[in-house]
Amino acid sequence: MLNKFAERLKEVRAENKLNQMELAELCSVQQSCVSKWERGITLPDTEMIVVLCKVLHVSADYLLGIEDY
Repeated sequence: MLNKFAERLKEVRAENKLNQMELAELCSVQQSCVSKWERGITLPDTEMIVVLCKVLHVSADYLLGIEDY
C-alpha cells in the first residue's frame, strides 16, 4: 500500500502541474515531507491525507490505492 500511495501522489502532483515545493507550500509542510512521501519512506497522517486530496482534487480511496479511478 505504501508504494501505491507514493506512486499515486507523484503521479497526481505531476498531473496538477506542481513541483514538490509547490505542493509542500499548499499543504504547509516542508518539501522534504513531500519527498519522503513520494519515495515511500513515510506516510502522511490522516489529516494531511485529507489536505492532499483537497489540494490535488482526488479521493482518498484513489490516493491510497483502494480504488483505481
